[in-house]
Amino acid sequence: MPRTQRNDNFIDKSFTVMADLILKVFPASRKEKEAFAYYRDGMSAQAEGEYAEALENYQEALTLEEDDNDRSYILYNMGLIHASNGEHDIALDYYHQAVELNPRLPQALNNIAVILHYKGEKAKDEGQDTESEAFFDNAADYWKRAILLAPNNYIEAQNWLKTTGRSTMDVYF
Repeated sequence: MPRTQRNDNFIDKSFTVMADLILKVFPASRKEKEAFAYYRDGMSAQAEGEYAEALENYQEALTLEEDDNDRSYILYNMGLIHASNGEHDIALDYYHQAVELNPRLPQALNNIAVILHYKGEKAKDEGQDTESEAFFDNAADYWKRAILLAPNNYIEAQNWLKTTGRSTMDVYF
């Protein structure tokens, strides 16, 4: 049974009904509508913690979706799943692919920075100071890009950049 027929709470049912109505009236090709249905089912499965099912749906959506902007969000969500499973290198690959398709995706830039910062902390704990600083500098570059796109977000990153001397840029909200 398709995931859209299994939604059992009001919000999921409402979202599904609205999405189905939009799909019916929106001028899109059958392929585009099918890609969106897989993406929607992937988001639903991901929200329920059904990561394997979500990845299957996202992979199918990715094979059907032709729009780079939409593909970037699919790749971003795939990165989220791998990051939440501790598969940081795989997540980084998906985030980089998402940013390559859509350089104005601050959440992907932020998540790349978070993983690089985590790797920097691990390297620091292991006494690998040179590697640690390289990870931190790389993380700083990605956070700066994310902050320029979304200046009201990533306040902790902004504070970290300033307190570590990795940025002197002032962001005005």
